[in-house]
Amino acid sequence: MSDSSADSARSSLETLRTEISKAVVGQDAAVTGLVVALLCRGHVLLEGVPGVAKTLLVRTLAASLALDTKRVQFTPDLMPSDVTGSLVYDSRSSEFSFQPGPVFTNLLLADEINRTPPKTQASLLEAMEERQVSVDGTPRLLPHPFLVVATQNPVEYEGTYPLPEAQLDRFLLKLNIPLPTREHEISVLTRHAEGFDPGDLSSAGVRPVAGPDELDTARAAVSETSVSPEVTSYVVDICRATRTSPSLSLGVSPRGATALLSTARAWAWLTGRDYVIPDDVKALALPTLRHRVQLRPEAEMEGVTADSVIHSLLAHVPVPR
Repeated sequence: MSDSSADSARSSLETLRTEISKAVVGQDAAVTGLVVALLCRGHVLLEGVPGVAKTLLVRTLAASLALDTKRVQFTPDLMPSDVTGSLVYDSRSSEFSFQPGPVFTNLLLADEINRTPPKTQASLLEAMEERQVSVDGTPRLLPHPFLVVATQNPVEYEGTYPLPEAQLDRFLLKLNIPLPTREHEISVLTRHAEGFDPGDLSSAGVRPVAGPDELDTARAAVSETSVSPEVTSYVVDICRATRTSPSLSLGVSPRGATALLSTARAWAWLTGRDYVIPDDVKALALPTLRHRVQLRPEAEMEGVTADSVIHSLLAHVPVPR
């Protein structure tokens, strides 16, 4: 692959921030996380209180990348077939035909995923891991690229079904969407006062700045980003430290270590380097690992958080020179 095509793809993805900022204010970190996930072919869990533009962010990302997107509102009565699709009897042909569900898209927004029972949550597992769904024993491939962005509300637990560790581990990143700063909130209100319509992104000037071809070029370039044995060892040491932390009952699995290496490579390439440094690993450690660890009850009662434990481990694990 030529350097010019890789540089062009990187430039296109860098303009995403500008394009998305036409509709979403002050969420640069989340935008970067979503781009990293696309480069790593991973999935994202977005956590934030209602009203912080989680859905708008995903819709704007899809519009900026010329990707097809569908949204599923997860509810207690949602069935697996409502997500994956089902066989429908055609009386004219006297045969069953497959009716694809909303999972057949490039970017699936699974809204409030913790509001649906485990059986329906599990219907996404095959799609996320194998990029296919099996209905009546027949596997059906999903479009390329395919990304699941699931949202959940961190403050309302009544009537919810927390995601099991096995499914949390399938998400490459967990991104926390914070409340906006005062300046950003003023900007949001000003835009609405001037007639901004969240339902009409084209009127806000959002246009595609990249597409599947640029993503494929970028992924190929990321795969060529070199990782030294010292950085690989650093990733392993961080993940192994979570398994012996007195605050954690569950540490990061080898899959989590692989995920951290992948996200660090993507971040290194996005910042213009063809090699990974320890700072890349540190930059992606929180979003890549925070949902892969489990706090001990006594630590949780003392106010310890997954983020604070990971911060502490990053401060103590020796950094390669």
